[in-house]
Amino acid sequence: MPSPALPPRPASFAARLPFFFGWVIIAIAFLTVAVSVTTRTAFSLMFPPIVDEFGWDRGLAAGAFSFGFLVSAVISPVVGRTMDRRGPRFVIEIGVVLTAAGLLGATVIDSPWQLYATLGVLVGAGANCMSFSVQSQYLPNWFVRRRALATGLAFSGVGVGAILILPWLQSIILKDGWRGACWALGLMTLLVLLPLNLFVTKRPQDLGLLPDGAKEAGTAAARRAAAIVDPQWVAVEWTVGRAARTHRFWWLCLGFFSTGYAWYAVQVHQTKYLVEIGFGPMEAAWALGLVAMVGIPGQILLGALSDRIGREIVWTIAGSGFVICYGALLALGALPSKPLLYLMVLSQGGLGYAFTSLMGSVVAEIFEGPHFGSIFSIIMVSLLAGGAAGPWITGVLYDYEGAYRLAFIVALGFSVLGAASIWFASPGKVRMVAGRAKV
Repeated sequence: MPSPALPPRPASFAARLPFFFGWVIIAIAFLTVAVSVTTRTAFSLMFPPIVDEFGWDRGLAAGAFSFGFLVSAVISPVVGRTMDRRGPRFVIEIGVVLTAAGLLGATVIDSPWQLYATLGVLVGAGANCMSFSVQSQYLPNWFVRRRALATGLAFSGVGVGAILILPWLQSIILKDGWRGACWALGLMTLLVLLPLNLFVTKRPQDLGLLPDGAKEAGTAAARRAAAIVDPQWVAVEWTVGRAARTHRFWWLCLGFFSTGYAWYAVQVHQTKYLVEIGFGPMEAAWALGLVAMVGIPGQILLGALSDRIGREIVWTIAGSGFVICYGALLALGALPSKPLLYLMVLSQGGLGYAFTSLMGSVVAEIFEGPHFGSIFSIIMVSLLAGGAAGPWITGVLYDYEGAYRLAFIVALGFSVLGAASIWFASPGKVRMVAGRAKV
């Protein structure tokens, strides 16, 4: 006698609201990126008073930021393997503790090695465990059709955080000194991000969901299959070793390095440069914040555009933003003016910051698979190495020349190189974006 049919189990909350959890993940990433990236960007505001207080050379002081990037590059493969094994929650919470310890510890420094250990190593490594690198390793799991748009929405938190937090920090610096700013930012990082990231989940499948909120596994699989251009490439289970033997891997490394160089060279030295050519400290601080603020629509709109027309074209648009930015900075040295300042801000943020929306998507489309986190972390070593080299070499070139002209020309060249590299990596020849695949 057949057993009586069991009544169907009621649908879980996750199943009833598939999009809800995707948006929760985006919201948590948004707030985490907003705070974590600002903790690193704030070095640009603390850089002038630290140099003035201790009388250290700019190359030496800026080297702390660069050294933090180098340490982040060294630990990045470990972070990737930990992400594959333990998930983002574990890694991000470690980053929160490291960053807060670095900011709070910086309040008692009195020698260069302590600056390097706190605002360099602890803040640099901690922010790396919370921001673009780690977020780009799990956000693509939640979205396929709207992969870059979702990442752009999450990373637009950089702009919101900068426009709200950086001017606030500058006011604290002017009133209570840079140590007061470190205290405020360190406590905020600890109290906001530590509890928030307890809700982070690596994959929608962990909650019984599918990417993009799809209701049927067959539909999701069909969409993925329709986007494949090179079935032979996609069929490979890419490990770090296999990926490193391909030309695409090394073109990505070159592109990430070049973009990191251009990105962080201007970020660290922009405030000091603007003050020296005649702009006020608060005006320079607002300019730094506005770069990130105008990056909000840039990241979202250009990320969404890349989902329709391809990563290569939008990556090139982002690279052109840094080219225009450095051209405007060079022109500002000869003729300081508000229009050139606005051009520098708009191009750097509105165009250049769109790169962050593409990082995870570009690598995922080429090397998607169970070892994606490890592969992405190795490629991120290149970005971190560029981010380390940019501020340090820019500071050294300034100390050598007594001006930023040569340093900005070198950074402009790296901007062009970074824009060109994506065409050789060619993610569109592995998988089409949803707009081209019509999925």
